[in-house]
Amino acid sequence: MSNHPYKPGPFLSQITVPSDLRTNFTEEQLPQVAQELRQYIVDVISEIGNSHFGASLGVVELTVALHYAFNTPEDQLVWDVGHQAYGHKILTGRREKFHTNRLKGGISGFPKRSESEYDTFGVGHSSTSISAALGMAVANQYKGETQRQHIAVIGDGAMTAGLAFEGLNHAGFEKDANLLVILNDNCMSIDPNVGALKEYLTDITTSHTYNKVKDEVWKLLGKVSKFGPDAQTIASKVSHALKGTLLKQSNLFEAFNFRYFGPVDGHDVIGLAKVMADLKDIPGPKILHCITRKGAGYKFSEEGNPTKWHAPGVFNKETGEIVKIVPKSPEPPKYQDVFGHSIVELAEKNDKIMGVTPAMPSGCSLNIMMQAMPKRAFDVGIAEQHAVTFSAGLATQGMVPFCNIYSSFMQRAFDQVLHDVAIQNLNVVFCLDRGGLVGADGATHHGAYDLAYMRMIPNMVVAAPMNEEELRNLMYTAQLPNQGPFSIRYPRGNGVMTEWKTPFKEIKIGEGRKVTAGEDIAILSIGHPGNFAQKAIETLKGAGVSIAHYDMRFVKPLDTLLLHEIFSKFKKVITVEDGCLMGGFGSAVLEFMVDQKYQAEVVRLGIPDEYIHHGTQEELWADCGFDAASIIRTISSIFKLDQEKITQQHVG
Repeated sequence: MSNHPYKPGPFLSQITVPSDLRTNFTEEQLPQVAQELRQYIVDVISEIGNSHFGASLGVVELTVALHYAFNTPEDQLVWDVGHQAYGHKILTGRREKFHTNRLKGGISGFPKRSESEYDTFGVGHSSTSISAALGMAVANQYKGETQRQHIAVIGDGAMTAGLAFEGLNHAGFEKDANLLVILNDNCMSIDPNVGALKEYLTDITTSHTYNKVKDEVWKLLGKVSKFGPDAQTIASKVSHALKGTLLKQSNLFEAFNFRYFGPVDGHDVIGLAKVMADLKDIPGPKILHCITRKGAGYKFSEEGNPTKWHAPGVFNKETGEIVKIVPKSPEPPKYQDVFGHSIVELAEKNDKIMGVTPAMPSGCSLNIMMQAMPKRAFDVGIAEQHAVTFSAGLATQGMVPFCNIYSSFMQRAFDQVLHDVAIQNLNVVFCLDRGGLVGADGATHHGAYDLAYMRMIPNMVVAAPMNEEELRNLMYTAQLPNQGPFSIRYPRGNGVMTEWKTPFKEIKIGEGRKVTAGEDIAILSIGHPGNFAQKAIETLKGAGVSIAHYDMRFVKPLDTLLLHEIFSKFKKVITVEDGCLMGGFGSAVLEFMVDQKYQAEVVRLGIPDEYIHHGTQEELWADCGFDAASIIRTISSIFKLDQEKITQQHVG
C-alpha cells in the first residue's frame, strides 16, 4: 500500500513525526508547512474520495501549531470526534499510508489508539475529548508527571452535548491539572450548529468593540508590566470588566473556573504557536477560543455549501467539480430519503406528528420536513439524550414525535429511552438510520447493537423493513393511536425499489410474512438482509434444495404464529441479520425455539462478537458472513452442494 503518486512539498517531505517539525523549522516557516499540508490533503482526498474533507482543512494551521508548540506524544493531544484529524495523521508518521484512509486494511478515518502512539484516545462520537483529557491529566498528576500537557480540541458543534459540560464542570475543580481545551469555533458542525451556545459563541466572536478594546488593553499592560506581579491581577480584573460590560454577560467558561483566552485567529499559525507556548506556563484548566473556517484554504470548499464539502467524495481539485457517477438506469432511493419524504406525507395527514434529530437533518433527511414544516421539525444539536427526553415531553402532550437518530448514536441515550419513554409507555417513534454495518466510518459508527438493546426494553416495538414500501408502512403504523414506543431501523444506503412511493398500509404489529415457499430449509430474515436471502434463493434455483424465506419484520414482538409454523415444518433454519449475534434477532428466535421445546438445526448469520473495522459495506457484509454469497455457502454446506459449480454457474 506504500506505492502511491502523491508527492509532499519540500517542507512536508522532511516531516515524518512531529519532532521533525519542531527540530527542522522556525516559526516563520510554519505557514509554508501549513500550506503544503493543506495541499497534500486536497491532492489525496480529491482522488480517493470516501473521506471527510472540510473539517481537516479548517484546522491545518491549528494542527501544525499544536505539534510545534507541544512535545507530542509526551504531551497528550485528544481530538474530539476525529473528522478533523487528517493533518494530525499526516504529521505523525502516516503520510505514506494516508492514501489508504478509510479503505479496508488501511488507516482509520478517526484517531485510534492501536494505530499510533500519537492517537491518545480513540474517538468517533462527539464531545468525549474534555473528559478523556482530564482523566489523563489527573492520572499523570497523581503519578508525579506534572510537566506533561493535555490538550482537548473540541468543535463548537460538539460543545453542545451534555458530556462536554460534565467534563468542564469537573475540570474546573481540578485546579492542578495541566488541561488546555481548544474550542475550534467555525459555527459549523456537519449541519449548521444550533442553540443558545452557538449564539453565545457568535456574540464573543463578533464583538468588535470587545476585541478592539481588549487588544488595546493588552498592549497597555505590556507596557506597564514592569510595575511587578500586580500586572496579572490588573489584567484579570480589566478583562473581566471588559467582558461583563461590553458583552453584557459573564464569560461562560470562566464560570466553570477555566482561564479563558481568545478569541484568536485559528488560521494564524505563527500566532497560534506563540500563544500555545505561553499557555504551557499557565497552570490549571484553560480554554483557548480559536475562530476557524471549515474548508479553509481551498477556494471551492470555502465558497461552497459546507455540508456538501464535509465529505464530498471524489472531486476535481482544479475546478471543484464533485464527480458524480450517473447510473445507467433509475436507482432505488436511499432509505433516509424515503424517511424524509414519507414523514412529510404522514405529517400532512396527521397534525400531531413532529420530527426531531440531534444535529443530523441532512444526514437523515429530516431537512425535508424542516423546510416544509419549520414549526414541526427540530434540530436540537449534538444532544441525543435531550432529543429523546424532549420527544418524550412532546408525546405527553399528545404529539407523535419521530425521533431520528443514527443507530450508533442512539446508544448514547439508552437510559432516556428506557426511563423517559418506555416506562411511561409514550408513543415516541425512533427511526434508527444507519442500522447495521455502515462501511468506511468503521467500528465507532456501525449500528450493530440496536436490535439487541431495543428488544430488551419492555413496551418497545422493534421493527426493521426489508424494503422502502415496508419502511413507509411501518412509519404509518407507528403513528396510529395508542402504539407506545416504536423502533424502526434501516441501513445506510439505497433500498431496492425504484417505484417506492406506494400507498400507506397498516402492518399488524408482530406480523411477519412468507416471501418464498419451500420444503427443505427456512431462512428467517430481519430488515434489508432479506434481499440478500432472496438473491441467494434465486442463485440456488435448480441446485436441488427447496428454500423457504420469511421476512419477520419484527424482532419484538416476534410473530409466534409464523414461528410455530416454521419450527413445526423445518428441522433446518437460518437466521440472517445486519446486527450483533449476541442478543439479537437470531437469539430471539433461538429463545422461542427453546421455550416452546422445538428442536432444529439453527445457523445464525450476522455480526460476530467483535468490533468490525472499516471497509465498504459489501466487503464487511461478506467478512461477517451474511451477504448473499455467504448464505449460499451456508446452505451448500448444510446440504453438501457443489459450491464451486454453483458459483461458476450463477455468480461468475
